[in-house]
Amino acid sequence: MSFMAQHAHGKTASKFAVALLGCTVLAGLPVAALAQEPAVQQTPAPAAPAEQGEVIRSITVVGSQRLEPETIRSYIQLREGQVYTAARADQALIDLAATELFADYRITHSSGNVTITVEENPIINRVLLEGNRRIKDDKLREEINLSPRQIFTRSRVRADVARIIELYKRQGRYAATVEPQMVMLDQNRVDVIFEITEGPKSKVRQINIIGNEAFSDGRLRGEMVTKESGLLKIFSSNTSYDPDRLQYDQQLLRQFYLTEGYADFRVVSAVAELTPDKRDFIITYVLEEGERYRFGNVEVVSQLRDFDSDRLTQSIRIQEGDWYNAELVDNTIEQLTDTAGTFGYAFAQVRPQFVPNRENRTMDVRFTLSDAPRVYVESIEINGNTITQDKVVRREFRLVEGDAFSSLQVARTTARINSLGYFQENFEVEQVEGSAPDRIVLQANLQERPTGELTLSAGFSSLESFIFQGSIRQNNFRGRGQSVGLSLNYSRYSRSGSISFTEPYLFDRNISAGVDIYRQDYNNGFFNRQSATYEQSTTGIAFRAGVPLTEYLSLIGRYTLNIEDVTIDENQFFADFDGDGVRQCEPLLAGRYLCDAIGNRVNSILGLSLVHDTLNNRRRPTSGSVLSASVDFAGLGGSTRYLRARLNGSKFFDLGSNFIFSLRAEGGAISGIGDEVRLTDRFQLGEPDIRGFDIRGIGPRVIRRLYERDADGVQVLLPIDDERNPNDALGGRFYYFGRAELEIPLGSGAREMGLRPSLFADIGSVWGVRRPQLINSPLPDGLFVPQLNGEGQQLYSQLNDSTLTGTPPTCTGTVVQVTNPVNPNPGCLESATNNPLGLRLQPFVEEFYGNTPKPRLTVGVGVNWNSPFGPFRIDLAYDVLSQPGDETKTLSFNVGTSF
Repeated sequence: MSFMAQHAHGKTASKFAVALLGCTVLAGLPVAALAQEPAVQQTPAPAAPAEQGEVIRSITVVGSQRLEPETIRSYIQLREGQVYTAARADQALIDLAATELFADYRITHSSGNVTITVEENPIINRVLLEGNRRIKDDKLREEINLSPRQIFTRSRVRADVARIIELYKRQGRYAATVEPQMVMLDQNRVDVIFEITEGPKSKVRQINIIGNEAFSDGRLRGEMVTKESGLLKIFSSNTSYDPDRLQYDQQLLRQFYLTEGYADFRVVSAVAELTPDKRDFIITYVLEEGERYRFGNVEVVSQLRDFDSDRLTQSIRIQEGDWYNAELVDNTIEQLTDTAGTFGYAFAQVRPQFVPNRENRTMDVRFTLSDAPRVYVESIEINGNTITQDKVVRREFRLVEGDAFSSLQVARTTARINSLGYFQENFEVEQVEGSAPDRIVLQANLQERPTGELTLSAGFSSLESFIFQGSIRQNNFRGRGQSVGLSLNYSRYSRSGSISFTEPYLFDRNISAGVDIYRQDYNNGFFNRQSATYEQSTTGIAFRAGVPLTEYLSLIGRYTLNIEDVTIDENQFFADFDGDGVRQCEPLLAGRYLCDAIGNRVNSILGLSLVHDTLNNRRRPTSGSVLSASVDFAGLGGSTRYLRARLNGSKFFDLGSNFIFSLRAEGGAISGIGDEVRLTDRFQLGEPDIRGFDIRGIGPRVIRRLYERDADGVQVLLPIDDERNPNDALGGRFYYFGRAELEIPLGSGAREMGLRPSLFADIGSVWGVRRPQLINSPLPDGLFVPQLNGEGQQLYSQLNDSTLTGTPPTCTGTVVQVTNPVNPNPGCLESATNNPLGLRLQPFVEEFYGNTPKPRLTVGVGVNWNSPFGPFRIDLAYDVLSQPGDETKTLSFNVGTSF
């Protein structure tokens, strides 16, 4: 076969394959690119031997469309005047293949004339994705390099297939396959289609552990993040295979053994095997536990002149004879470093030295506190804030330029900045070496987050049905750290609104000031005058100011002026049962305790609070406490006089492993000065303080138990918890309240979703009112309350005789006042007797409940969720201890968002 024929034949098959590519699998690509099978790149076939010794007179390019012939000739090393050889022809073919611009290419030679015939690769028209559901198109397109108007090449397709499969591997889908296809179009264009078969998520079927003797397989699996798949782990994200998680689990195993005294522990190997069906992994760990050690001689050697080695040794928690614990060693290093940093030695280092005694199985530890110069703050840098002004952050620093460095003050600064809530969670002040060994630069590298809060809350109770609350608040108004808020609340019981403003640093001095303007309307009859007992409207304004006494102690003063108006429906609850012509609140209808509360009053209240706050974060504290004592005096003008005192405190404990335990306690007392404490000034207790009870669901109350007739016509008394019984909470003069709550961490998947469940127990009571005078209605028919007109005259259903002239009327129930209850005109179509108008009350008996300090106790579970539409909280509570008359509620929730 001639040289020309050999080259032509070498490329004929390739050209034929390209012609068949329309709507088929890409030529040269694997039928299904698997996640575990790398693509094999093809190389062009070498050129056949050529005729020797002929000089190239011309080089002609045939078949080019987009590329100029000169451009194509520049890709190869053949030149006119050269001697044509097989080696040079082979190299030219290799050079053409390297460009990846051609679907087919060949070289022919005849009598010194060289012809290069090419078929250019097509232009990509579209890149399509099919079959992907778990990963969206936009995510996949970020990994794909192919794009419209690019030149199509097989190597680029293979690379994109590998990238897509790698993306599915990161999601744990190791059985995913990608089959690339192309559709030929006119004008040498092509559509590239990636047909994706995602396959199931590869789970961890089994975790095998070999070599463990001290601890069971189950105990060790419990220390790992990766979990075996099963019915109980159906919603867990930790059952999927992740190579990074495999490495992390090895670190967790080593950390666990080192805290249990096994200083020589090591993981010999960790192997993950994919099952033949590519659906599951089997992980096998081979361990070498080694011997268990106790602490031997433990000492601290200080090279700092201001620190005594013996006293430092006595201050550490490690004792000779205790089991060796690497975590305790780390804590000791941190303790010594903090101690040195507190006294200004920012760059002091603690170097532990371990001397194992394998015969006695003890571990001697020496902590060397290295010498270092005392450090001073060179400068404070604030970076990353675009909205918040520098002074808002700078004033939270407990150090200024020139001060001696103190790690304690830096930690306090970090806590104060975190408490602002303006920046990223877990913010820390960074420490950078300054211009000299004894200088340090403190940097606040900030990442601002939304400080506006839009909150929508909803709750459900058996008494009020749904309760809605909404508020909008900006906690960093104009970047000055000021707070501005507006809130609105609505329920069948109450409606309220308030506007507030707070300036934390008045005139740039460490004095906080604020003002609140508010209005609240309360109605215990669901804003329905047919069932309302009373309505209370409060309009007021409150001023407050605070000054710090120490770093943790503050004094807060406040003044409140409000106007209260308590009214009831006079048509229902006013009567003239004495016959003296004066209508007044009738206790038989409204209750004596409520009749005493009616009226318009002005409250002028002066208050003072002492607050001790050591929380590490006021918004989401994990450690520290807050204690406060408050006293309020009403009587500086106005019409109300009382003295009220309150104590409350909260304590947070970081138990480790993201477990947060908190305790809260609160109590108070109020005493009238000269007068009995009014209903509206007493303490009320219930939801949200004690979950599991309704709003004002705890404490003294009067229940008006109704009678109704049974099937035999006998009057029976309804149970006290029947919703038809009117129920009025009286509040109390004393109260206490307590709460214990444990926040439980979930797995990494749940943490990514922002789920934070908690277990809680709430306890409390309110009591101390004088027993009211109770009223019983007459039996068996109850009480009839006549209806009067505007002049206080009794109304009847018949016509006045003065209108009965001419044709007798039909008496259709027109309501007028008559002097003679007997109709004088028998022609009226109604009965001859007038019917008095009014309301007949169902027979009842009043009973007094709940006036006791006996505790009410609820337990339950709640979940916080940072949902896509905002923070969401739901609580499910069960009342363990309650008293007769209490109003219980099982479920409550609220939702909000930020901007």
